[in-house]
Amino acid sequence: MTQPLDSIASVLEGTGEYRVLRRVRPFVEYVDPPNEPTFIGLILDTETTGIDHARDEVIELGIIKFEYGASGRVYRVLETLNQLHEPSKPIPSEVTRLTGITDADVAGHRIDDAAVRAMAADAAVVIAHNASFDRQMCEGRWPIFAEKNWACSCHQVPWRDEGHEGMKLGYLLTDYGFFHNGHRAIDDCHALMALLAAPLRVSGRLALSCLLETARKPTVRIWAAGSPIATKDVLKARSYRWSGRRRCWYIDVEEERFEIECTFLSEEIFQREIQDLPTDRITARDRFSARTNPEN
Repeated sequence: MTQPLDSIASVLEGTGEYRVLRRVRPFVEYVDPPNEPTFIGLILDTETTGIDHARDEVIELGIIKFEYGASGRVYRVLETLNQLHEPSKPIPSEVTRLTGITDADVAGHRIDDAAVRAMAADAAVVIAHNASFDRQMCEGRWPIFAEKNWACSCHQVPWRDEGHEGMKLGYLLTDYGFFHNGHRAIDDCHALMALLAAPLRVSGRLALSCLLETARKPTVRIWAAGSPIATKDVLKARSYRWSGRRRCWYIDVEEERFEIECTFLSEEIFQREIQDLPTDRITARDRFSARTNPEN
């Protein structure tokens, strides 16, 4: 029935009065063999008992292992993993409402740690749609993820510049004419694979290529230590964030913007030349990790 239904959907769309959403389908392997260097990547998603990486637990892990080229083209899916895990405490009701995962679903299940390590062993990059959350949830349980380069498909692809109003996975899928079973780990992975393998709507670049280019660039975290209290609104307006632990404003910028930012701080914040502000250089090996969390 797929072909007749697709024909009906095309007729509806052709009227200009309807938009039809199609369910995300598994990635179709690229027909031609790679004509460029290829690498191994992982798309990863977790469902958890909460948002505190130090106390909450992963209750579902989904991973797609895939081969991609230096151009950002996805060639084939190599392996998938989708496993449930029974946590040490009952799953909170709000988590069940969001994910549909119940205590009965996870009873007696345990994620195979050895299988996870084997999948991650040769990965050049791990991609998640909220990498700062998924990386920190994974590193404590599977230390191999602390050794990997990570990329965030939510914040390291210029979705807004490409004509998207929202960056959530479901919103992006809708813009591309798809839907999926959200908030289940492997379904989110397949949805993200579909987005990363597709051309962006304005530039036409492959989304994965754009993501990897951004992820490879080192960034510098500048701490505006000792900034006058009266300048906090100016800093906030320039996207500085407050670290409660360090009691200090900070910003992450690409290396080429470092001098520009120092000039701004000298002229607008400190009103004097500054040369000794603390900085941290951050790469994909540490980015989104608990190691670079400004509250740690």
